[in-house]
Amino acid sequence: MRFVPRFTDGQEFPHALGKIVCVGRNFADHAKELDNPIPTEPLLFIKPSTCAVPLDEPIDAPFSRGDVHFETELALLIGEPLTHATASEAERAVAGIGLALDLTLRDVQSQLKEKGYPWEIAKSFDGACPLSPFLALSRVPNWSALTFSLDIDGERVQSGEGSDMLFPVATLLAEMSRHFTLLPGDVVLTGTPPGVGELPRGAELHFTLTGGLEVATRVVD
Repeated sequence: MRFVPRFTDGQEFPHALGKIVCVGRNFADHAKELDNPIPTEPLLFIKPSTCAVPLDEPIDAPFSRGDVHFETELALLIGEPLTHATASEAERAVAGIGLALDLTLRDVQSQLKEKGYPWEIAKSFDGACPLSPFLALSRVPNWSALTFSLDIDGERVQSGEGSDMLFPVATLLAEMSRHFTLLPGDVVLTGTPPGVGELPRGAELHFTLTGGLEVATRVVD
């Protein structure tokens, strides 16, 4: 069944989910924890819409394929087409803000990187992008004041702030639009803060985002 984005009041977005555009290493401390160089321009990759599942439903991860790592990220729902946009145009095109898990088959990704191969299969499997409902922009303060977090079994493992992003939201969206058009229904993930790790089987997960968004879910054992 095709994923349709919805808002926190239950209203469905009038467009089905399109592509999911992601940025790697947008938090310097996360790049350092994985021994990756800090980028001087956004490192972009795309997940297909078939990755998306509701974040508030149990997460059925493919543990049989090796370690599955969690990466909590801010998710931006695009409401207007963007092509070669300015930063202000890009900012106005955001229809909603939510949270996502960028799930990664870390063993598979490492093996592919060692061979110099693309690593989409480590990021793009079915269920690799659980998405929360989206907050309307009226519920959200300025981008730099955004904070989000993930607790696993009651312990805080990730927390991020918009002010810590190497490439702020408006700049990031404008840069993406130089390379490919963003369409209504596309979702942009803005990178993960430090604290990523192996997704524990059977764990209870709790997410928060400035503006009143809270999502609780669990990992299938």
